[in-house]
Amino acid sequence: MSQNSHKTGAWFRAAGPYLLTAVAPLCWGGNFVLARGVADIIPPVSFAFWRWTIAFVILLPFTWRTARQDWSRVVESWKIMTVLSILGITLFNTMAYVAFHTTTAINGAMIQTTSPAVIILATLVIFRERVTGLQILGVAICIFGAFIVILQGRWETLLGMAFAPGDVLMMGAVAIYALYSALLRQRPAIHPLSFLIYTFGLGSIFLLPLYIWELAAGAKLTLTLPVSLSFLYVALFPSIVAYFCWNRGVEVLGANRAGLFMNLIPVFTSILAILFLGETLQPFHIIGMALVFGGMVLFNR
Repeated sequence: MSQNSHKTGAWFRAAGPYLLTAVAPLCWGGNFVLARGVADIIPPVSFAFWRWTIAFVILLPFTWRTARQDWSRVVESWKIMTVLSILGITLFNTMAYVAFHTTTAINGAMIQTTSPAVIILATLVIFRERVTGLQILGVAICIFGAFIVILQGRWETLLGMAFAPGDVLMMGAVAIYALYSALLRQRPAIHPLSFLIYTFGLGSIFLLPLYIWELAAGAKLTLTLPVSLSFLYVALFPSIVAYFCWNRGVEVLGANRAGLFMNLIPVFTSILAILFLGETLQPFHIIGMALVFGGMVLFNR
């Protein structure tokens, strides 16, 4: 094998976890855009319940053997599995979906950019995992870059922002997901797909009473083609693909490094809009993206 092949293989092994982790914000960018778009036709708890239930059904035929083999370890670790399922599956996305009924996409995205800092705070409080001043600077640069993309370089947008009840829910959702990411290091040593299927299943079970309550309160869900496609998308990409990549990224890189990738959500959202919605690449896109990636490089030094 040539020296160039060795170098290429070494590069992929080094960059692989970072590329894998980047897939999660790519999927979640579409999730947040979709959640805001269907807020008027899909009740929030119904959206969350069917998202995870469909994801569970899709995964089951491919994972039941490994899930059966890992059953004893899951039972032994039932406490942390329950906590992770409630935090990452039951609560986080449900609160985000509810929030998008009373907040704007800009507000939601702005609050989401605080995730890296909140994850660092969670690991500091729970595990005493400290960060350097250079890493804090990297986080600040990432957040600043994400702000530029979200605000489209118009700082007067920030001054004119009005906060809604959904913003408080979004803040709570960010805190919950930071706690989930920090606690992932305590997950049992089981197959990654087993972990997904068990947390998806438990999360759906805990969501069932809330789903029944929502329907009893008068919420209506009509199964049209757009609704069905929305369910399928969130079950496949923001759920199965994103959570598999995110969990693996946190396992390899640690919660603090992986948390920085949350700032890629507005970056990827802008790229998708340029590619598929015909939007134009603007200077603020380039500046914001450069700052986000620069901050990530600085943190990882």
